Parts: sequence; structure tokens; C-alpha cells
Amino acid sequence: MASFSIDDVRAIVHRLFIATEEASLRKEDEQKSREVAALVSRLARIRKGAHLVDAAAGKASVGLVAAELLPLGRLTVLERDARRVEACRAAQARVERSLPIDIRHADVADDAAWPASPDAVVALHACGPAADLVIDQAIRSRARFVFVVPCCYGDAIPFAARARAVVAEMSFVADDLIRQRMRASLIDMERKLRLEAAGYETELTELVGATVTPHNLLFCGRWTGTAVRIDRAKARLAALRGV
Repeated sequence: MASFSIDDVRAIVHRLFIATEEASLRKEDEQKSREVAALVSRLARIRKGAHLVDAAAGKASVGLVAAELLPLGRLTVLERDARRVEACRAAQARVERSLPIDIRHADVADDAAWPASPDAVVALHACGPAADLVIDQAIRSRARFVFVVPCCYGDAIPFAARARAVVAEMSFVADDLIRQRMRASLIDMERKLRLEAAGYETELTELVGATVTPHNLLFCGRWTGTAVRIDRAKARLAALRGV
């Protein structure tokens, strides 16, 4: 297991993304450093020489910091926004550890953009349906590990309409805030069961405290292919979807 501190992560974030000695980390950079440190510590469980995919990567803070701190063998970055891709490449030039880094200007929905059989897929704050796309593509590409932190729960999420209908049937739930939280919980349950139905052992945990970010739910998945878990998850998923 790799050993590093939050100060190590702060220093790398500063070098890669601030790149000016006179400038200090902003509040949002401090927040990002805490999230990245917590997520990279989870990634430390993957094997030495692993191939990591940082999906819906933004500026690839997770992938590039992991490349500096962990004994990765290869990093692939997927990001659809051209300006963020340029920021990724600028930060890549400041990475001190030598390893192949492939930054791809691509949408996570594009099957062709995904490498086959990566050791791990990570997505920090994949917004709305992007979290579902990352989960589905990780399953399709046969990733060994999956680490996803969703962000936002809008109507574009595939399961949102069904979740809304289920909560609407509960006429005794009258408070709008509770209804919103129940819809979000149902969406996350569907995501968890989808991973389990595909053969992953899953764990849901808080990545960081809610004072750092309210979008702090981390999905961890490890592929095991256990038949009993798959069958149980498929039955629960069908019930949840109303099939």
C-alpha cells in the first residue's frame, strides 16, 4: 500500500495545476486536494503496474495525482471538454514520474474511446447521467475495480423517472426535501444493484465529510463474478425497476 499525506497531495496539486510558486491553493483547490487524497488512498489497493482509467476526468486531478503517488503502469484519461483536455495536457507535462499517459478528447459514452480490461476505472464528480455511463462502460470494458463519485441528480439520469414514480406512490411522504432525498437514494440503489448484477462486489461509503462536499458518496466495486450475488442482485434490480 502506498503511503502519503494530504500535504503530499496538496504539493502535487499545486505543481500540476497552479504551477506558479507565488500563488497559493485556493479554497476550491484545498477541497479538491482532500477529495483526491481520499480517492487515491482507495486506488492504492490496485496492483502494481495497473492500468487506470480516469473517466469524465475534468482536469484529471485524480488520475495525474495517482500517477505521481502510486506505482501505476499506465493512465488513460477521458474528457469531452476541449479546454479541460488542454489543461490535462498542460498538467501532464509537469508530471515527474515516467509512465505512459494517454489523454483522449472523448465522451465517456463513446465505446471506442475506452481501453479493454483496465485494472481500475475512477470518476470523481461525474455529473448526472455521466456517472451511469461510467458505470456501464466500466462493466462493458471488464474493469477489475470501479470507483465512482456521482454529482447531481437531475431528470437526465436514466432511472430518475422511475425513482420519481416510486416516490410519488408513497402518498404519506409529503415533504419535498424528503422526496428529493428518497429519489436520489433510489437512483443510487439502482446503480449499486446494476454493478452487483454485473458481477461486482460493492461498497458504498462517504469519500469525505459533507463539510468538504455534499456530493461525497463513493461507489466501490470489485469484480468477483460470484453467481449467487449476481442472481440476487438481478432479482432485486428487476423488482426495483418494476419489471
